[in-house]
Amino acid sequence: MEAVATLVNIAALDRPEDDISALPSILAATVGRNIEDIYRGNGKGILKDVELLRQITEASRGAISAFVDRSTNNKGQVVDTSDKLTSLLGFGLNEPWIQYLSDTQFYRADREKLRVLFGFLGECLKLIVANNEVGSLKQALEGKYVEPGPGGDPIRNPKVLPTGKNIHALDPQAIPTVAALQSAKIVVERLLERQKADNGGKYPETVALVLWGTDNIKTYGESLAQVMWMIGVRPVADGLGRVNKVEPVSLEELGRPRVDVVVNCSGVFRDLFINQMNLLDRAVKMVAELDEPEDQNFVRKHALEQAKTLGVDVREAATRVFSNASGSYSSNINLAVENSSWNDEKQLQDMYLSRKSFAFDSDAPGAGMMEKRQVFEMALSTADATFQNLDSSEISLTDVSHYFDSDPTNLVQNLRKDGKKPSAYIADTTTANAQVRTLSETVRLDARTKLLNPKWYEGMLSTGYEGVREIEKRLTNTVGWSATSGQVDNWVYEEANTTFIKDEEMLNRLMNTNPNSFRKLLQTFLEANGRGY
Repeated sequence: MEAVATLVNIAALDRPEDDISALPSILAATVGRNIEDIYRGNGKGILKDVELLRQITEASRGAISAFVDRSTNNKGQVVDTSDKLTSLLGFGLNEPWIQYLSDTQFYRADREKLRVLFGFLGECLKLIVANNEVGSLKQALEGKYVEPGPGGDPIRNPKVLPTGKNIHALDPQAIPTVAALQSAKIVVERLLERQKADNGGKYPETVALVLWGTDNIKTYGESLAQVMWMIGVRPVADGLGRVNKVEPVSLEELGRPRVDVVVNCSGVFRDLFINQMNLLDRAVKMVAELDEPEDQNFVRKHALEQAKTLGVDVREAATRVFSNASGSYSSNINLAVENSSWNDEKQLQDMYLSRKSFAFDSDAPGAGMMEKRQVFEMALSTADATFQNLDSSEISLTDVSHYFDSDPTNLVQNLRKDGKKPSAYIADTTTANAQVRTLSETVRLDARTKLLNPKWYEGMLSTGYEGVREIEKRLTNTVGWSATSGQVDNWVYEEANTTFIKDEEMLNRLMNTNPNSFRKLLQTFLEANGRGY
C-alpha cells in the first residue's frame, strides 16, 4: 500500500527532461482536456472538473495498484522487478495498467506514453523497496566506499532513492533552474489571484516571505525563483549553467504590477547561497531604479518613499534581503516557545526584529551582514501578505518549529500604520497540483491529518516513549503558530484535549509510556489556555 501511494505521487509529475509524461496528464488527454485546466477548475469548485479529477485520481491509483500487484508475490513482497518488468512491458493488452484502464473512460490512453511511464515507475519501485541504510552504515564504519547520491525529496527526484547513500547537494550557483522557474510562476500566479480574491481585487503591494536553505536544495531554487517572479525579473544562466545575472521582464509580459518583497533568508540559506543573495539584492535594486509608473512598480514606489524619509539614496532604501548576523541562526522564537520563557507576543516580535534585521548589500562586497533595523521595519510595515512554502511531503507546518520561528504575521500587523492584519498564505507544492492556502487553512489541515488523526498518533505511540514526545512537540509547535500569527482555531486545542486528556485510557497510556513528555503536554495545554489561545 505504501509503495502504491509513493508511486502515485511520483507518477503525478511531468518529467520533461526524461520525456516522461505524468499519469494524470495522459489520462486527461484521452478526454480532450489539459490537466492544468482541470486542477484550476477543481480549485474554483467547478463541479464537472471536481468529478473528473476524482475519476483521474481513482484511475491513477487503480492502474498503479494493478501494476504493483503484478510485481509482488503472494506475501506482498516486491520480487525481482526486472524479470517481471521485461515480461510485463511489450505485451500490449496484457500490460496490467492497460487491463485496468480498459474498463474506464480512459481506455484510449496513449499506450507508448504509458509504457515509458511504467518503465520508469518499475525502476522507482525497485528503489523504493531497497533498504541500504544499515549496510551503508556498516561500510562507512569499516572505512569502505559508500556510493554517493543526491539528497532531496523522493517524489520530485526518485534518484535520491534508495536511502543509505552518501548524500551530496547541488552546485549552489546553478539555481534557480528553468524547471524551478516554471513551477514558481504557477505558485506566484495562484498566490496573487488568491490575495486579490480575498482583498477586493487589489494586488498586494508587498509580500514578506522566507527562503530556506535545504528547501531550495530540494526544489532547485523554487522559492528563490518565486521572489524573482514577484518583482518581475528572470534569472539568466551562462554557458556552464551558472545563474549569475538577471534581466527585467517587461510590464507587458508580466501583465501585472511588480510586487515588492521583504526576504528573510534562513541562516543556512545565507551560508550556502550567498551568491544568490547577492543576485536577489542586485535584482531588487535594479527594479527600484526602473523608470516606470509607481502604481505598476511597488518596489520603486516604496523605495522612493523610504529614501525620502530616511534621507538616503534609492538603492540603499531598496534593501530587501535580510537574514541573521553572520554565524547566527534563527530568531530564537522557537526556543522561547519550547521553554515557555516569554512574557508576551511583543517580546517575541522584538526578538525577531533584533535577530533578523541584518541586511545583505551587493554594493558593499565583502562587508558581510549589516544591521539595518530601521529599513527592515519600514519594509515590513508595507506588507499586505506573509508567505511560506511547504515543498516536501516529509515535513509540514507543525512537524518542526522553524516555520513559526520565521513567521512575521502578527509583527507586520503591529508595524503597519493602519494596524491591519496581513493575509498569511502557505503554498503547498508537495504534489503536481500546487495549492495556495491561507495559513489558518493549512494549520487546520495539519491538525486533522497529524495531531488529531488516529492513524498518525497510534503510529507514533506504537514506537514507545519517542512517540509521546512527538505528540507533545506537535502541540507546542501549534502554540507557536498561535503566538506568531493568531491563526489557530480554538477547536484544534479543544479536540486535542478531548483526544489526549479527557480519554482516560489514552491519558494513562501517555503517562505510563513517557511521564516527562506527558507532563510537558499538560503544561502546554494549560499554557495555551492561560495565554488565551
